[in-house]
Amino acid sequence: MSEFVPKPARPAPITEIGAIGWARKNLFSSIPNTVITLLTAYVLWSVLVPFLSWAFVNADWVGSSRADCTSGGACWVFISVRFNLFMYGFYPEDSYWRPNLAFILLIGFLIWLSIPRIPFKKLGAILALTVYPVLAYVLLYGGFGLEVIPTHRWGGLMLTLVLALIGIVVAIPIGVVLALGRRSEMPVIRMVCVIFIEFWRGVPLITILFMASVMLPLFFVGGTDADKLMRALIGIVMFQSAYMAEVVRGGLQALSKGQFEGADALGLSYWQKMFLVVLPQAMKIMIPGIVNTLISLFKDTSLIVIIGLLDILGMVRQALADPAWLGYPAEGYLFVAFMFWIFCFSMSRYSIYLENKLNTGHKR
Repeated sequence: MSEFVPKPARPAPITEIGAIGWARKNLFSSIPNTVITLLTAYVLWSVLVPFLSWAFVNADWVGSSRADCTSGGACWVFISVRFNLFMYGFYPEDSYWRPNLAFILLIGFLIWLSIPRIPFKKLGAILALTVYPVLAYVLLYGGFGLEVIPTHRWGGLMLTLVLALIGIVVAIPIGVVLALGRRSEMPVIRMVCVIFIEFWRGVPLITILFMASVMLPLFFVGGTDADKLMRALIGIVMFQSAYMAEVVRGGLQALSKGQFEGADALGLSYWQKMFLVVLPQAMKIMIPGIVNTLISLFKDTSLIVIIGLLDILGMVRQALADPAWLGYPAEGYLFVAFMFWIFCFSMSRYSIYLENKLNTGHKR
């Protein structure tokens, strides 16, 4: 009796695997899906092909004036000629190394704190919150042998990063305190926090910046004049702290009562309960809301133009008003949009990384 030999398995049809299989399943699975796919492809072809031709194929990349933009495409010469203005504002050219060094140190601390394999995270956090702000202030403003460069000469992307970074670092702890105060059992503290949060959330940021520039000096001692950048920072921090407080409050309310009761059963004090049990768990829930608030803060920094400070968007607008470069608004605004997208997208991706890393509970 001959031994039975099974036939080899037949390979799957080529239309069911790979890119063809994916397209058939997701793009052409039915007549409506096919129609939508074809219409979308037509719209993308009609828009992207002319745009790519204008932005890359027929673009002018090298030159020193608008006379070098003769191809009919995008004039990226405008960006290259004014690049330093867009990055540093009116900061002295011979001192560019100072903001560059401050930015490199910032990137170094972020890498130190972000990559799990790098040790001494607590030391890095302490240095980032204590030593780095002093170094950055000395590098950007001056002192200790460095030339003092007043803040009215700051501008461009450098000013955007300064406003966003200080606003982020200061608004988070203030928001946590306000959220805890709003949930406090002491009526006076709760009322003060509620009034603060609801007041700052109910006023547009552009109004707050205007008030910080015009009305805040009225409360200072006669003869003193607070720095315009400092006034803007105070307004931004107060505004974002109120929004951050609501994000934190939402994370605290998302925790079950069992977490609070368990901490109380262990005999922990209020602050031990909050910082050892409640807040670490609430932070995992709050990550999307916090990052969304930080991205909003980063984009809202462009409103400082209302008080005469020029961030990267303000610098581009000023450059477009130059008679030597009239007629290139698309290139300038696309450059600004790309710069904002880089930072906002990076924050978004890092928040996703943190969510996946900290999402260790309730898994089977």
